Amino acid sequence: MSVPLRQQLAVGAYLIKQKLKGVKKYPLVLMLEPLYRCNLACAGCGKIDHPDDILNKRLSVQECLDAVDECGAPMVSIPGGEPLIHKEMPQIVEGIVARKKFVYLCTNALLLKKKINDYQPSPYLTFSVHLDGNKDRHDASVCQEGVFDIAVDAIKLALDKGFRVTINCTLFQGETSEEVAEFLDYATALGVEGVTIAPGFSYEHAPQQDIFIKGRDVKELFRDIFRIGKNRKWNLNHSSLYLDYLAGNQSYDCTPWGNPTRNVFGWQKPCYLLADEGQADSFQGLMEETPWEKYGTVNNPKCSNCMAHCGYEATAVEDTLRNPLKAFWTGLMGPKTEGDMVPEQAPAYAEEENTFKGIPVKSEV
Repeated sequence: MSVPLRQQLAVGAYLIKQKLKGVKKYPLVLMLEPLYRCNLACAGCGKIDHPDDILNKRLSVQECLDAVDECGAPMVSIPGGEPLIHKEMPQIVEGIVARKKFVYLCTNALLLKKKINDYQPSPYLTFSVHLDGNKDRHDASVCQEGVFDIAVDAIKLALDKGFRVTINCTLFQGETSEEVAEFLDYATALGVEGVTIAPGFSYEHAPQQDIFIKGRDVKELFRDIFRIGKNRKWNLNHSSLYLDYLAGNQSYDCTPWGNPTRNVFGWQKPCYLLADEGQADSFQGLMEETPWEKYGTVNNPKCSNCMAHCGYEATAVEDTLRNPLKAFWTGLMGPKTEGDMVPEQAPAYAEEENTFKGIPVKSEV
């Protein structure tokens, strides 16, 4: 695990505090989306399919900091859209860092070289740069040539200036384990702190729907990747049990409240990935009003192929707290890459009727 000790201790203390207080549902990472506007139009993105009046909306500095305080999570991820477009992003980040929250500022890096002097290196700030593989793969993913080279140059500059830098990699159809392993070797050689890696979620509004990996294919791909990586020193920015889950060795339900989302519409129900389920006016309202039992891989056809870290990393962390020896052993040995996978859980909904326990469910399949 590539997370610095300071951050591990702070997050660990937060988790223990929730347990001692008897809190059953608590956030781990706040997903803060101050805007949807982006300077790219990626094939697998469902965030930019909005009219201009929505794309022109921005959360203010105060709204962002109020969300951080209201939620109370120890980590804040700022995706988008492209956050560096937001003119007040330096003030937003400064306010979060002042609260000693660990902020991951997600960016495609097209503007990073231009904007980097607006930020100060801090153990609480990480630039999380979007790279979906080596040059050809990434440029195809973002539907624009030259983006990979710009991003790599920006990564090198940020590292030279003393910033924490990670890479956020999403895998799509057509990936091979050899290509992904080659990319992870490259990312390691760049010197970034770690790589976040997960299969893409089939956003309902994504312009291309045939690019997402689903079902057993995801697990087979990750087993092949981890098999290659047995003797390589990749820094994957995940818990050991989440990686083991990706390889088909753990049976987990989603923890949608682990990564609550505050965006230009409000507090998004139920999670970062499902955008058409309504909003709450407050974090407390989100926690109390959301019918959590309607969501998750076995409970909703919209969630049926999701293995995203924003839903399942929190589950893996919870399992780590319950079973520290299992987590330690898995971290030591790496994910299992041979033998049977855990059985798939049977859906709790009737696909023909698109219902869950009598509740109508809008399906995209």
